Amino acid sequence: MSLETEIHKGGGRRTAPDDLVVIALGGNLPGEFGSSEALLEAALARFAQAGLPVVSRSSWWRSAAWPEPDGNEYRNGVVLVEARFSPLHTLRTLFSIEAEFGRMRAHKNAARTLDLDLIAHGRVTLDQPQLVIPHPRAHERLFVMGPLAEIAPDWRHPRLGLTARQLADQASVGLDAQPVS
Repeated sequence: MSLETEIHKGGGRRTAPDDLVVIALGGNLPGEFGSSEALLEAALARFAQAGLPVVSRSSWWRSAAWPEPDGNEYRNGVVLVEARFSPLHTLRTLFSIEAEFGRMRAHKNAARTLDLDLIAHGRVTLDQPQLVIPHPRAHERLFVMGPLAEIAPDWRHPRLGLTARQLADQASVGLDAQPVS
């Protein structure tokens, strides 16, 4: 399911994975969907309607709850979407989708139905109070870098210059993460 170095788009246009928006999806509460995977699939179906057309997606991965491992197991994945909005508009769109799926922000690292993280927005780097991109901790997390390496192993971190595959190999958080079989 890996992307080539460039992705063919309609009309023969090519887009490098580094120019796309990287979004991580996750959750460990199924809400009204019966399973976290069903909820993630439903959320993913909303992306195109929200102006975030998916170019490629990973398989779903599973990992223990973090930082407290006694909670429900997480399901995670990564998608690459076309960059049609500014980074801040993209973030607001992701928050809107989260809210549609019952995301409550009770406290940091609380169990959740849906967590959508803006990992990278093309090659843009930002350090603003409301948004830091690339995501400041994603490179440490196997449950993000593993799925990204699955679909775009040669994607390069805009600040670190390392590929998704290299970052997955160096991850220090969520080391139990693996594709759902």
